[in-house]
Amino acid sequence: MKLQASSYLLAQKDKLKEIIAILAKEFAYVSILGTDVDGKMYVVSTTKSAIEPSMDQERGFVLRVFQDTGVSEYSFNVVDVSYVVDRVREIAKKDRERFRAKGILPYAKAPSDEPATVYHLGEAKCLPQNDDPGEILARLQAIHDANIGTCEEVSFLQLTHSVTQINKIFLSPHRDLYQSYAYANATIVALATDGEKRKIEYKGLSLLGGSELLDEVEANVPGVCARAVELLSAERVEPGEYDIVCEPDFTGLIAHEAFGHGTEMDMFVKHRAKGEEYLNKRVASDVVVMHDGASAIEEVSSYAFDDEGNLANDTVIIDHGIFKRGMCDTLSAIQLGVEPTGNGKRESYKRKAYTRMTNTFFEGGTDSLEEMIASISHGYLLEGMHSGMEDPKNWGIQCVAAKAREIQDGKLTGKIVSPVYLTGYVPDLLESISMVSPKVEMSGTGYCGKGWKEWVKTSTGGAYIKARGKLS
Repeated sequence: MKLQASSYLLAQKDKLKEIIAILAKEFAYVSILGTDVDGKMYVVSTTKSAIEPSMDQERGFVLRVFQDTGVSEYSFNVVDVSYVVDRVREIAKKDRERFRAKGILPYAKAPSDEPATVYHLGEAKCLPQNDDPGEILARLQAIHDANIGTCEEVSFLQLTHSVTQINKIFLSPHRDLYQSYAYANATIVALATDGEKRKIEYKGLSLLGGSELLDEVEANVPGVCARAVELLSAERVEPGEYDIVCEPDFTGLIAHEAFGHGTEMDMFVKHRAKGEEYLNKRVASDVVVMHDGASAIEEVSSYAFDDEGNLANDTVIIDHGIFKRGMCDTLSAIQLGVEPTGNGKRESYKRKAYTRMTNTFFEGGTDSLEEMIASISHGYLLEGMHSGMEDPKNWGIQCVAAKAREIQDGKLTGKIVSPVYLTGYVPDLLESISMVSPKVEMSGTGYCGKGWKEWVKTSTGGAYIKARGKLS
């Protein structure tokens, strides 16, 4: 079923167009992004239950103008035409004086404003406006109660479920864009103890849509509880270099950390990313094809246009081992002399747009998981992503897996090690990838920060891959 459009945004459209018409006579470029985001998060655990607002909730506008010295922006949430116009003039004048005094001329031209019209309403099996909060909380409680007693060692179980609807409008002299889409996230956390050790197992679930995700929550809880108990017998890995197989969640973490951040091209402008030196050069093995894009696959970071009015794209970043191009926002694209890729995203209407990842993943291949395991004399199958860090300037990486299963003579031994740290130099890791399974699986439960701030929704994924990695 189609989502319902934001009556608030559409009611402001005529006033927003009036602001643009006035300012277009004075500035080389004018645009307005409007946002109306709402949603709820449900939490049920062994100790509490609650309904909270979505952490992404917001409503407001950001106006961007260009003049000979560059860009100025103004955020507002009251659409008073005269006040907004006067305020932007004032901000732009002060910016111009400051830029000229410092000799700053960062942009050779204003953004392109090619004509485009988009009106996109996403779909959901369960429309957010039809959700009954009491029924959703009751269902989560029933799922919790049906599972908490099935494993004696599981002393704590927490289920979260959220649905967020994103409504955005983007207007400029030649662009009239509107979109509504919804995504759902869920997490399952189980804590197991044997009286001495305590272990936590986590599973994230996501989709473009609504509360139909609860079916997946119900199906996955028993497995999460069982794996939490399994972790009680985990040992520490003997540090060393091993043949490894990565499950899709962990493959996605590698894609995001190893070659995602390093190809955000706003870092090329500041010469802070190693990827700048490797355009059209080999960075991975022939079996590696990597994508990023809001239209590349359907997940939580799929949209019709970005926060700068660029239409969604599917960017092939690595093409059979060759780094072909990075991701780019509008302002960085102007500075670098390239086209924007639809990756300009804001944490909110109050914040700056940066180059940000959307749906980042390795394309599927032709090898089976069974063939990968059978090909390894001694190594590990890495499962579950905990966290990751990257150094875009020097291409160092650290990815943390929840656990790994030992492989000996082509078979799983039943031995588990946890946690597991994968470290190394990005090209070495990517060039070691020798096998890739066909099915791509995505995960969009998390957020990505630009450094330590500017959090936005992203999704990552891929298939099972075989590689060579340093584990500790």
